[in-house]
Amino acid sequence: MKCREPYINPMDIPTALLGFAVAAGLMTLTPGIDTALVLRTAAVDNTRNALCAAIGIVAGVFVWGLVAAFGLGAVLAISDGAYRALQFAGAAYLAWLGASMLRSAAYPTPPESSSVAADREGRQSARGWLLRGLGTNLLNPKVGVFYVSFLPQFIPADVNVVAFSTLLAAIHAGLTLAWFVLLISATRPFAGALGHPAVTRTLDGITGTVLIGFGLRLALLPHAR
Repeated sequence: MKCREPYINPMDIPTALLGFAVAAGLMTLTPGIDTALVLRTAAVDNTRNALCAAIGIVAGVFVWGLVAAFGLGAVLAISDGAYRALQFAGAAYLAWLGASMLRSAAYPTPPESSSVAADREGRQSARGWLLRGLGTNLLNPKVGVFYVSFLPQFIPADVNVVAFSTLLAAIHAGLTLAWFVLLISATRPFAGALGHPAVTRTLDGITGTVLIGFGLRLALLPHAR
């Protein structure tokens, strides 16, 4: 029996980088949980909190890229138990985040009477949104499996796999951040109208419902290998 020749990616480095940038850019433009979270935060809170949420999401993208580069992400593609554990943790997290927004829509927090307390709450909120953005990415096993299957297609022969995969992850993270900055900037002309309490409660209700829906969908998805 004749042995099959090992597959070698015929792309050179510039072609691989360009191809990945185009593919990652198209993926970044696809609406999803991350987009909903950033838009809601920009519309309801403020630019700083929205940027913190975006930075958290971008950090999650980069971490998943590193995980895939070092081969750890393959565990999710192979181990049904590890995949399911992260899947249900992510679904529970999205449900909790969505429920929190629905609660805010039903029972809005009264405005702060003290400017010092308001500033302290602002700092806490910014940190909280950074962690929320990070959590939405790190607790989504689909991102890990995607990277494991996606990155190898753009790794040329005779390159350091870990270093080149890290570079690709950095490109994806940079594109994602640029897109979120554009989205956040686009909401600023409407900040006054979007900041009205009735509009804020409506946006919280819609976004909370969407996040709970994403959580349920994530919990019910089969383990795609």
